[in-house]
Amino acid sequence: MIYRSQQNHRRKDGFIIIQSIVFASIAVLIMGALVSWAGSNIKLSRRSQHSEQAIQIAEAGIDYYRWHLAHAPQDYQDGTGQAGPYTHTFEDKDNNTIGNFVLTITAPPTGTTLVKISSVGNVDADPNASRTIESKLAIASFAKYAFVSNSNMRFGAGTEVFGPMHSNGGIRFDGLAHNVITSAQSKYIDTDVSSTNYQMGVYTSVSPSEQNNDTTPPVTLPSRPDVFIAGRQLSVPAVDFTGLTSNLAQIKTSAQSASGKYYAGSGALGYKIVLKTNDKFDIYKVNTIVAAPNNCTNSQSQTGWGTWSINTTTLVTSNVPFPTNGLIFVEDNLWVEGTINGARLTIASGKFPDNSATRTSITVNNDLMYTNYDGQDVLSLIAQKDINVGLVSDTDLRIDAALIAQNGRIGRYYYGTSCKTGSNNWYIRNSIILYGMLGTYGRYGFAYTDNTGYITRQIIYDANLLYGPPPSFPLTSDQYTILSWEEIE
Repeated sequence: MIYRSQQNHRRKDGFIIIQSIVFASIAVLIMGALVSWAGSNIKLSRRSQHSEQAIQIAEAGIDYYRWHLAHAPQDYQDGTGQAGPYTHTFEDKDNNTIGNFVLTITAPPTGTTLVKISSVGNVDADPNASRTIESKLAIASFAKYAFVSNSNMRFGAGTEVFGPMHSNGGIRFDGLAHNVITSAQSKYIDTDVSSTNYQMGVYTSVSPSEQNNDTTPPVTLPSRPDVFIAGRQLSVPAVDFTGLTSNLAQIKTSAQSASGKYYAGSGALGYKIVLKTNDKFDIYKVNTIVAAPNNCTNSQSQTGWGTWSINTTTLVTSNVPFPTNGLIFVEDNLWVEGTINGARLTIASGKFPDNSATRTSITVNNDLMYTNYDGQDVLSLIAQKDINVGLVSDTDLRIDAALIAQNGRIGRYYYGTSCKTGSNNWYIRNSIILYGMLGTYGRYGFAYTDNTGYITRQIIYDANLLYGPPPSFPLTSDQYTILSWEEIE
């Protein structure tokens, strides 16, 4: 019995030892796992900290170059005069270097203000924590609106506008506006209606008419989605037209350089330019214009009235390559037509020194068109005086361009019902489409209340012009705005 008891006791001791070893092993494994988990968490925490530092350093790179552009708007080489990338050390608050950012700057395409900045943030303590930010900056151009004017405006029935509109004067709008219409005025006297009664700064005569609002306009404008789909606003800041004079003179100077195209006075009535899709143009001297038909007279005593329609020309040069800086300047009246494909051009007309008696105009009587409508094709016409459509013009006319009449107006002169030759009723045209933007100092108009001119009129805003304008197109500021910010994986 004693022997069996000893054996049982020894067996129990053996079981206890085995269990102890098993539990100890499990404890060691658990402790090891806990230590490993804790180590991983510490490493992950450090990695997360370094990653956060890297993104902040990359952001600092974007902020730095935005600051740099504010002081040197045309410098896309970080002040070095050399191609990038450009590396800058980054210090903490105690002036200890903890990393760096590496900048790659993509300069704007010709004529645009769109700058692309890539900033790579690196942390010295963890080379694997690198992160990259890409940002796009630009300066808004004068093409902020589909239509902008310095005068009182009237848009009749049959006008349809796609894009924002603004006038420093008042606006009577009886068509259909798909975007906001604004005026610098709270109220104004519309002389087409009355010489004494006030109208709201933006109003319509479409029933129910808002005419003869001769008291202070209401703070809350009536809702008129049948006319103003996106609404209207009064008393907004005025748009500055005065800076356009110096801009036109600068275009002339740049066009006279080796990279531009400049044409002095023609010695005749002006020039005609025909744009072509092979990045070339033909230029003609205009010798005579179409005579006004019998009884077709300047019955409204409009300044500069005429047919503005070409009769005979003489070829000056054919297949002239588009200038590398995109600028063509003509010191005379100018007629333009044709089609571009992948080009960026500004065509301007003016005479200096600036004198109201010698200011020049640009006329478009035949289609002036883009091939692409995604921002590849960009054209502007800048006239010292007027942008015209003459008597003998396409019955369905399309003009793809940013149009600016610096001191005059964009429109068509009044041609009464006697302005016809045989079966050609030139006084009445079918439709005009203006794709781009319109900037006119004086009163705009392609139609008149007696149903002469273009029956239907569409103004379609080209949003590509805002930050990707034509070469030397006037800008609204000298400060860059961040358009986009994204992390690149």
